[in-house]
Amino acid sequence: MTVWFTADTHFGHDNIIRFCSRPFAAADDMDRGLIARWNERVSENDEVWHLGDFCWKDPRPYLPKLNGRKHLVTGNHEPMARTAVGWASVQPYKELSLGGDLLVLFHYGLRVWNRSHHGAIHLYGHSHGRLPGDSQCCDVGVDCWDLRPVSLDEIKTRLATLPQRDDDTIESRRA
Repeated sequence: MTVWFTADTHFGHDNIIRFCSRPFAAADDMDRGLIARWNERVSENDEVWHLGDFCWKDPRPYLPKLNGRKHLVTGNHEPMARTAVGWASVQPYKELSLGGDLLVLFHYGLRVWNRSHHGAIHLYGHSHGRLPGDSQCCDVGVDCWDLRPVSLDEIKTRLATLPQRDDDTIESRRA
């Protein structure tokens, strides 16, 4: 079983194509492309953490078409009234231990997070690649990862190429 991470699929959202320069003519075309790319990577036995902005309207038509056991960390396009059906879990924030790493999952990019000064990794979406990460945090949205979910190993490889996190500077501003 592999654990995957993604965000900001925006299924059914025509305007996101223009906003993010996605290579699709219309939402239906985008939906088919995103589903195909998801299923190329994710098997039925895998687990996927989606960090918000899953779809524009009702998630129920999309969820059965996507492989894996799906968890949602809600974003700004997920009113709670329409999120509970079809997900293994739904929450606004999640801390997850995976392979010895503590992951802090939230739709929005944070400057500090629980255990950041002890090496915890923060994964986020929302910014569609416009908020740069560092050696401990990055955007896992589809616009940053070839329109598909990403594994923790791939994330760690990218984190190793980003600027070193400077928690000392952030922590010293508290005084």
